[in-house]
Amino acid sequence: MPITDKERDAIYKVIFNRRDVRGEYRPDPIPDEVLERVLLAAHNAPSVGFMQPWDFVVVKNNETKQKLKAAFEQAHAEAADMFDGEKRALYQSLKLEGILEAPVGICVTCDRSRSGKVVIGRTANPEMDLYSSVCAVQNLWLAARAENLGMGWVSIIHHDELKRILNIPEHIVPVAYLCLGYVDFFHETPELEAVGWLPRLDMRSLVHYESWDNQPEDFKTE
Repeated sequence: MPITDKERDAIYKVIFNRRDVRGEYRPDPIPDEVLERVLLAAHNAPSVGFMQPWDFVVVKNNETKQKLKAAFEQAHAEAADMFDGEKRALYQSLKLEGILEAPVGICVTCDRSRSGKVVIGRTANPEMDLYSSVCAVQNLWLAARAENLGMGWVSIIHHDELKRILNIPEHIVPVAYLCLGYVDFFHETPELEAVGWLPRLDMRSLVHYESWDNQPEDFKTE
């Protein structure tokens, strides 16, 4: 099925306007049909050997969110000690999650045993099933933005704590805890870029032709 120019432009608009949302959530509930659409988009991600290793744990209960918030705070404090000086102060000033503010949380997992020991495409690189679940995260993120929903990935949390709080079976691997909800606004520029944590890299400096050491002359370094 061909994609029209208008549809193509809409895809690129969603990609370039996707943001990691932390502090702009509104309490408005997400309609069930909207939540189902974004989950269906995630479920239609590509997966190695078509094993579809993901599951989605949907969290709405405030008591569960409070436990997740406490787990974040523990990991957040540990992380702060890893930075020095001004970086630590800047890190501590940042809003890095919206666990309590977002009306919905979604934990995306990976069942590495779902299709048995031998999976097409996973034979040489066994981690491909984990990458497949990450593809589901990206699909969910883009679908959420298309629905004008904000989404944020809470990566500062120990996966063992996610498993304990959400009763995830031992053999299941948590991949991402995501906050989801309508927002007051989307930032024009990613927040970490805006505060000067790191700059946006020039895409051309990251492209190699045929081999790693073959880049455009403008980006070759001695």
